[in-house]
Amino acid sequence: MTVARVLSLDLDDTLWPVAPVIAAAEDALLIWLRSRYPAVAHGHDAASMRAMRARVAAKFPERSHDMTFLRQRALAVQFAAAGFAERLSEEALEVFLDARNRVEFYDDVRPALERLRRGYRLFAISNGNADLQRCGLGKLFDGHVTAIAAGAAKPDARIFAALVEMTGVSAADILHVGDDPFADVDGARQAGMQAIWLNRGGAREWPSALAPPPRTISTLAEII
Repeated sequence: MTVARVLSLDLDDTLWPVAPVIAAAEDALLIWLRSRYPAVAHGHDAASMRAMRARVAAKFPERSHDMTFLRQRALAVQFAAAGFAERLSEEALEVFLDARNRVEFYDDVRPALERLRRGYRLFAISNGNADLQRCGLGKLFDGHVTAIAAGAAKPDARIFAALVEMTGVSAADILHVGDDPFADVDGARQAGMQAIWLNRGGAREWPSALAPPPRTISTLAEII
């Protein structure tokens, strides 16, 4: 096995639990809408707004990787339906993104990243729309490849190719760590990278459809 020079990490459910973050952000957006634009919020809850995004995704399959576009477009439709200018969706989106980037790291994350940074160049590669600067981790990473920028989401080879281009090393020199067997582990190794499966608490079963992971850990500290 090649000694890795670059460590790439997934974000959602690797560095923080994402479900409570998204739920809180959607609640914050809905509360804001009900306060500022009650007509826009009328008849809606988090579930109905998720259904609107699903319809937008079905209408724009070529943008399915771009979570920011899908959310803003759905909000634009919602504002227009209530008789408001679609451009107001930008203000609403910012409310969501502000809350979406208020994450609570797993306990091992910051100490492990600070130690790992001494031996690796650290990069993030993510399908979601978290912002490392707004999350408070920007200074620990050398770069961040997003599905939005790459034009494709993991496990698509294009997002991993964008990571290779950003790092300036070969795929074999990159060690990728993530929680998703398909998007992270299999996607990375299909792209020629080394891969580690992060299975926090050992709570998940590895999919039988995939070859076993090269290595499994339960905390980031185990990489060290």
